[in-house]
Amino acid sequence: MAQVTVTIDGKQYRMACDEGQEEHLTDLATRFDRYVGHLKDSFGEIGDQRLTVMAGIMVMDELSELQKRMKGMESEVATLRKTRDDALVKADKNDSALTGALGTLAQRMEDLAAKLAVKAE
Repeated sequence: MAQVTVTIDGKQYRMACDEGQEEHLTDLATRFDRYVGHLKDSFGEIGDQRLTVMAGIMVMDELSELQKRMKGMESEVATLRKTRDDALVKADKNDSALTGALGTLAQRMEDLAAKLAVKAE
């Protein structure tokens, strides 16, 4: 298991992660540190634990909003798929109807051509 040292609010923390995930963990810690820094700039020194809890809540709020947006997009995708499927079914029916009509028309033309050929003789 890999080891990474991350810095949050000026303090270093040694953390374990799966091999190859070091950069991802460092990026996550850097992003979390920005939340803590933003809160510290806004509220001043209110205690490490309180800053960390507030930053965690901010992250969870953002995650919740993104999950809501994702559910909305999934619903929209489902609606679009249904609309596409309905359109494909309708197109297939139209193709079948057109093919049948053309077949009937072709047969009538052949019958007419045969009658004209008989009268011409």
